[in-house]
Amino acid sequence: MTSKVAIVTGASQGIGEALVPAYRKLGYSVVAVSRSVQPSDDPEVLAIRADLSKPGEGARVVREALARFGRVDSLVNNAGVFVAKPFTEYTDEDFANVIGTNLVGFFDITRSAVAAMDGSGHVVNVSTTLVDHALSAVPSALASLTKGGLNAVTRSLAVEYAARNIRFNTVALGIIKTPMHAPETHEALAGLHPVGRIGEISEVVDAITFLEQAGFVTGEILHVDGGQSAGH
Repeated sequence: MTSKVAIVTGASQGIGEALVPAYRKLGYSVVAVSRSVQPSDDPEVLAIRADLSKPGEGARVVREALARFGRVDSLVNNAGVFVAKPFTEYTDEDFANVIGTNLVGFFDITRSAVAAMDGSGHVVNVSTTLVDHALSAVPSALASLTKGGLNAVTRSLAVEYAARNIRFNTVALGIIKTPMHAPETHEALAGLHPVGRIGEISEVVDAITFLEQAGFVTGEILHVDGGQSAGH
């Protein structure tokens, strides 16, 4: 019960899956959370299946983390959904789905995790650069509505908890080469970024582990987007 403990949501694939070994390399025990995460052979990795869009599930994850490891030091809110549609074509089901994962999930697990942090801690949220730089080619009102909320609450909580030495930061992403994007779409998506390519999962992991170790950085929205937020 001496090593630090990080909770990573959306940990069954993509960025979340890659963050588990990255945090282990930093010396953390890891609680890997998703609806379909598989058990780990590593005794310092606790896999918890949870649907964070359901109220109470985030609190359960934190309770299980405390029961297994005795502490919570970091939380990466990586779980999220993205539905691109023209605004008037969104359904009530779309709204409930996006709000449930992107906001309800954030609120429930973050509230419990912060309450468990003793003397210091760190929360990293995963957002999208579309909040700052909307694209006519990517209708994304629900992403902006929910992830924009994460950007705003990052700054609010950073100030609220600064005196308690709990930091809050966000990585705002461009399009990353994850299972969310089919390979045949990569060339077209690359054109949305000034650097002419989409991002690699490892580049997002590098940004998050940088923030984890950057003790004087809080309230930051770090764009990992190939220059997209700067302009095009």
